Amino acid sequence: MSETKREYWSKLIAEQEARGQKVRPFCRERSIGEQSFYQWRKRLRQNETVRFALLETKRPGDEMAAALELVLASGERLRIGNQVNAAALRLVLDAVRG
Repeated sequence: MSETKREYWSKLIAEQEARGQKVRPFCRERSIGEQSFYQWRKRLRQNETVRFALLETKRPGDEMAAALELVLASGERLRIGNQVNAAALRLVLDAVRG
């Protein structure tokens, strides 16, 4: 499959909405699980609410007390302080995971 799962499900969900067809018959016609459809629709809708992120960059040598440091494959580091909001952290981690 050349497209990602996210693209695949986005297209399916958009098609169902455009047709105005109920979910159950739509899923049956395509032999896809109704529960999977609902889970992906929820996941994609949750991700739509985040449009931007405020980033503060630090120069080498600037130190910040971090409770957690996430090192990305690119070598970039994401330092997360103790006062981070749990919901905001979940959104960031979901975005990083893609």
